[in-house]
Amino acid sequence: MKHQSYDIVIVGCGMAGLAAGLRATELGQSVAILEKSPEEHRGGHTRFTESFRIPTADIDDDTEFNVEDYTASDFYSDIMAVTNYNADPDLAKRVANGASETFEWLRGHGIDWEYRAPHPGYTAGRVWLDGEEFVSELVSHLSDRKATIHYKAEARSLCRDDGGAVTGVEARVAGERTRFDADAVILAAGDYGSSKEKRTRYYGPGYGKMKVRGSRYNTGEAIDAALELGAKADGEWGDAHMALIDAGSPDVEGGITRIDGYQYGVIVNHDGERFVDEGQDSRAHTYAKFGRRIFEQPYHEAFIIVDSKTVDDVAHMGPSNPITGDSIESLANRLGIENVERTVETVEAYNAACDPGEYDPDVLDGNSATTVEPPKSNWALPLDEPPFTGYPVTGGMTFAFGGVAITPDAAVLDTQDDSIPGLYAAGNATGGLFYDNYPGGTGLTNAAVFGKIAAESAVSAIEAGQ
Repeated sequence: MKHQSYDIVIVGCGMAGLAAGLRATELGQSVAILEKSPEEHRGGHTRFTESFRIPTADIDDDTEFNVEDYTASDFYSDIMAVTNYNADPDLAKRVANGASETFEWLRGHGIDWEYRAPHPGYTAGRVWLDGEEFVSELVSHLSDRKATIHYKAEARSLCRDDGGAVTGVEARVAGERTRFDADAVILAAGDYGSSKEKRTRYYGPGYGKMKVRGSRYNTGEAIDAALELGAKADGEWGDAHMALIDAGSPDVEGGITRIDGYQYGVIVNHDGERFVDEGQDSRAHTYAKFGRRIFEQPYHEAFIIVDSKTVDDVAHMGPSNPITGDSIESLANRLGIENVERTVETVEAYNAACDPGEYDPDVLDGNSATTVEPPKSNWALPLDEPPFTGYPVTGGMTFAFGGVAITPDAAVLDTQDDSIPGLYAAGNATGGLFYDNYPGGTGLTNAAVFGKIAAESAVSAIEAGQ
């Protein structure tokens, strides 16, 4: 078996791992990053992402953000409310309070961000990026700082000395067994949601067929290695960010194929029935949980229907073409909905329940339909102005909500709630932050904030001789 030695070994080359690597090299450490994928597929789910949620009100410059007055307190409140107050409040506070500082830190390294005008339904501060370019930029910074990235390096186990401290990682590098000795290890290899076996185990029969939006390589071996070592599991292992996406999306690595604006119409299944409150909240607070509800419908499929009043408020990013019809009946037939008659009845009942005032796609406008089941809480406008447009949709796996337990300083906990010396974790390899649902744009922020924190904690412990 080969041996290599570094100050810090990081498992994973997505946002969490790259942020950790960048910070660790800033602090004078020799760094190795173990990336499971080949070089051309590096970056994990970060490669396929686009947005970073930040408290824009806390940025002290003249940048024009999509939402100007979004604060760290707003961010924290969103995390807690969207997760039904199940999120670990200490982790949520670290993410919310560290987001603007981390954004500024990355911007200080020349990272380019895109600043967009508000899209209907966005109520939180965000910046946008091209995930693949972002990964390349950070890798370039790390190369300039002499960090080493080992590709096709799959971490299989963690090494621990007699005193209980983690001292390295055993990996297969291009199939060859290699031990990486280190003073600290940071797990940043993402979640387990790309594994058909784990999706079936944790979510149930049929979930092996769910489309994977991000990297095919996020299959959870690094999390397994930590649990085998004695790390504590945390988070909601039976739930995940399962986004509402175009039904024609690729089976894996489809990236951004969402259809936004569903909240302005209705969603029906093959039985012609509605099954969610489409206007329950803004898109950013519902799309990650509606995907699962849709996947659980017959054939793992449903259909968004809007009319000419709101079709311009729909952002269609999927590969399929929208389908139109001059009546609900003709549209349902063209969409291939099995129960066309029931679809027509559902839309008629919904229309009768609508009594809208002024329509405002940018806020929760209070236009409700309460005499249908399920009710619709906002944007309840009758579908009565043809042509009608339909979009077949399904649920897409983004990332799982279970992972290892960490402290607010990113130290991994064991099953007795003690920190495991020398072991840290960040990003989707950790649990405790997301439950039931997910506030859009928070995953990338969580990874960056805790990647930076993990490096700082590891270096502090190394310098203290712990």
